[in-house]
Amino acid sequence: MTAIATRAHHGRGLKAAALAGLLVTAGAGTAYAYWTAGGTGSGSAAAGTMQTVTVDALVAGDNPRTALIPGGSADVVLRLTNPNPYAVQVYSITANGPATADAAHPGCTTTGVSFTGTTAPLSPATSVAANSSTLLTLPGSAVMDTTSLAACQGATFSLPVTAEVRK
Repeated sequence: MTAIATRAHHGRGLKAAALAGLLVTAGAGTAYAYWTAGGTGSGSAAAGTMQTVTVDALVAGDNPRTALIPGGSADVVLRLTNPNPYAVQVYSITANGPATADAAHPGCTTTGVSFTGTTAPLSPATSVAANSSTLLTLPGSAVMDTTSLAACQGATFSLPVTAEVRK
């Protein structure tokens, strides 16, 4: 009886092994079909919009290294603020209107001051990190000609500029 029981047990093991082999083969076929199945459909994406990078001149604590005198030039100090979640590259800075004197110098109606701008691309390259600001000094970018009135002595000038930035 022991021999018959062993054979019967051995027969069940063979059936179990055959069933397991069949399941593994079926599973492999299903996995193959899953990973190689094709399909069609459509998708879409939208480009984000770059937020405006702001330019401020001579904000508190920013001081130029040089002062303007008739017939001379001086540095222009700009603070560029990038509200975007990615860094931007400053490509160029150009004049965007006439220079005006501060309110403490109302007699300075003829400033003789202009902004010379930068060549594109800006050299050396300047980038503004994501969600931050950087100070940019443009050496000799403000010039004052000899038509400037005496009432302009000691004035701080606003130079409207446009900064072109790229991602």
